[in-house]
Amino acid sequence: MMQTYVERVQNAITDLRKGKMILLTDHHDREDEADLIFPAETITSDIINFMIRHGSGIICLSLTQSQLKKLGLTYMVSPEENTSPHQTPFTLSIEAKNGITTGVSAKDRATTILTAVKNNVTEKEITKPGHVFPLCAKEGGVLERPGHTEGSIDISLLAGFKPAAALCELMNTDGTMAKGAQLKKFAKQHQLMILSIEDLIAYRKLEENLIAEHISAELPLDPYGIFQLTVIKEKINHMEHIVLTKNKKSSKPPLIRIHSSCMTGDLFGSKRCDCHNQLHYSLQKISEEGGILIYLNQEGRGIGLFNKIKSYALQEKGFDTVEANEHLGLPIDSREYYIAAAWLKNRNMTHIRLLTNNPKKIAGLKKYGIATIELEKIPVFCSEENKHYLKTKKEKLHHKIKMGDEHHVKC
Repeated sequence: MMQTYVERVQNAITDLRKGKMILLTDHHDREDEADLIFPAETITSDIINFMIRHGSGIICLSLTQSQLKKLGLTYMVSPEENTSPHQTPFTLSIEAKNGITTGVSAKDRATTILTAVKNNVTEKEITKPGHVFPLCAKEGGVLERPGHTEGSIDISLLAGFKPAAALCELMNTDGTMAKGAQLKKFAKQHQLMILSIEDLIAYRKLEENLIAEHISAELPLDPYGIFQLTVIKEKINHMEHIVLTKNKKSSKPPLIRIHSSCMTGDLFGSKRCDCHNQLHYSLQKISEEGGILIYLNQEGRGIGLFNKIKSYALQEKGFDTVEANEHLGLPIDSREYYIAAAWLKNRNMTHIRLLTNNPKKIAGLKKYGIATIELEKIPVFCSEENKHYLKTKKEKLHHKIKMGDEHHVKC
């Protein structure tokens, strides 16, 4: 049976605590490579030797900004001058000042790493340059930058170690980078588990409360009555979202609508889509029964307003909404629901009634801990202008709608 992302992360944590390395992979659209990862504070010469023999030979050390400051390390090149494809944040390379010979042996490199991550280390205990290559991790970890540098620190922290990790890119014996079947074969041969950065991102979104702050006030809505308006701000990217709450006593699970922002539809009443009608239908239902509408700041299914209008321009030439996004090299639907799930979980709402026709929305909430979801379907709001859009939603985006159940004209 295939493991869930939660199981994979938890198994990686267990292996690191047992003194085993793990393999950490990034997205196929990024480097598409695997790194051998091990917590820096328990590194050994045997681990370093394994990395050298099976990896690129370049031993890196992921560190936080505060640890690099203690060591007096500056970037190899400034962030403004860093022209590498993923802005890999190398600092000056280092060596331990004491306890080594040439600095290049496995024992010497392990000594350098152990020295660099000591609690009371000072910059006088290392020399520059050397044979270990520190990397500066972003403070937000993989949620800020989905790289091996951040991933190695995040998994080390989750396993109970210091935020510091040794890492080395995995290579085949012919000098090419190990990927796909080669990676799986290597992992099986050496009994190492493979963890993806995507797994880590999902795990952190599940386990952490990523809402930094929120502020509330009453909002009288015409014609729906008084709601409580709450603006929530995310911790990492500082994005702001809106929550509209209508408190009414009910024996039923709370009625919830997760609505992604659509300026053209919600604000201007565009007939290209059915967003305006869905929003106001949901507000009406919630005003009658009580519940919550979470208005997520992810315009155009996550591509933003500018790209959404670029997609519209292609749709005027005969593309449908899916084809237009694909033609532009944009994701069809990049929306995420972890913030909505976090808000609901903070209020112990893990059994809800969800106003939606979109199965991906249900899956997205369940992924982040909303255990029980009862579907409350929304009527189809069809017009001459949006009937092709609705057809695409049904056939390509798999929305659970029936053409013929429309509130407006027949399509």
